Amino acid sequence: MKQDDDVKMMGVFPCPVYMTKRADIIIPGEEMKIENLIREGMHFNIGNSSTDNSYIFDTKLQELKEFCNKHVKKYVEQVICPKEELDFYITQSWINVTKPGECHPEHSHQNSILSGVFYISTFKDDKITFVDPNNKVKELIKFEQEEFNIWNSTMWHIPVHNNELILFPSWLSHSVIPLEKLPASGQHRPDRISISFNTFVKGKFGAKDGLTELIL
Repeated sequence: MKQDDDVKMMGVFPCPVYMTKRADIIIPGEEMKIENLIREGMHFNIGNSSTDNSYIFDTKLQELKEFCNKHVKKYVEQVICPKEELDFYITQSWINVTKPGECHPEHSHQNSILSGVFYISTFKDDKITFVDPNNKVKELIKFEQEEFNIWNSTMWHIPVHNNELILFPSWLSHSVIPLEKLPASGQHRPDRISISFNTFVKGKFGAKDGLTELIL
């Protein structure tokens, strides 16, 4: 009996999402610093709140900043693989607080190359949702899927947990679905708390002979 031909399925042009977990839980003093930053002032965004201070890593939480910087460097080395030595650095950084019933609408981060989220407080089945940047093209012809997979989905959920860091290209749209409210039975669901940050870069890009050189 003739066997079916061997079939190989592979992905091209994948989008890298980098995940790692901090070995240490929030170290002594960090929790108080985070609480103080929240007390200093928050403003309401569409669906959630952020600290008025959007440069928290400039003066606070230096150990956590070093952890994030270490993994930004690893991401650059493993994914971008630049020929020239480049200095990626954190620009803005802020705390997000999402209360029961709130969410993070779909968005991307402008004026940034890589963005990151470090999770301070999450809840059961918490996740971040990434949206395929080509979804409008892919859905010009709409199929009804029997089941979803990485090939036919235009969005993908990634579970998140306390003390995890996620890095991704800043142009990649993402969201957080509304945090469900618990029934009015005296139960309490803690707020979802995370730290977000953006990055940019210093160094030399492109080639002088190719008229693409840029020095920052």
